[in-house]
Amino acid sequence: MGTSGGTRLVLGHWPRSPFGPLSDVMLERADGERLLLAPTPETAEFIRRTYTYDAVRVTPVRVSVAGDLWEVSAGPLDLRFRVGRRGPLGLLLRTVPGPLAARPAWCALTDVPVRFLLTGVRTRGSAGGGRREWYGARDLRPVTALSGTFDGTDLGTLAPVSPPVRFGFGSVPRDPALTRITTTIELGAGEDSVK
Repeated sequence: MGTSGGTRLVLGHWPRSPFGPLSDVMLERADGERLLLAPTPETAEFIRRTYTYDAVRVTPVRVSVAGDLWEVSAGPLDLRFRVGRRGPLGLLLRTVPGPLAARPAWCALTDVPVRFLLTGVRTRGSAGGGRREWYGARDLRPVTALSGTFDGTDLGTLAPVSPPVRFGFGSVPRDPALTRITTTIELGAGEDSVK
């Protein structure tokens, strides 16, 4: 999501992960500072080794969902946003089976059309620490409204994600969206596997 104040946010809300259920927030401020808000030192370190940040804060990240309304509390961040009805691309993505979305070959196949349809978005690439990463999208809904504060300062209203975020090898859709993805991360040489 983008904001009229210039902050761009990426919320990760993972019902299942090698660390159990977790949520994290990646923010890029108007001045270009990239910040990770993560719930534990272990998850902060794993995410930090995959993406690029100027600062990392370990803080509880709480997410509640009531219908189309999402509320996020993460240390200095209080955020509320609403999602709308899925469009044609979201309907198409809902037909992708979960096991297929998890296959790196599928993500490689979809990378070219995704680059054409959603400027700046990538479904595969090199991550930090020699890691490789694949994203298999399974749903897409527009974010229709946003309000919140960061360190007590109003974030403004919903805006395009512009300029693109710079955490990893690609950005997110320019139009604010809620995307359901399956993320696959291949660890770098010499790294222990994540259980």
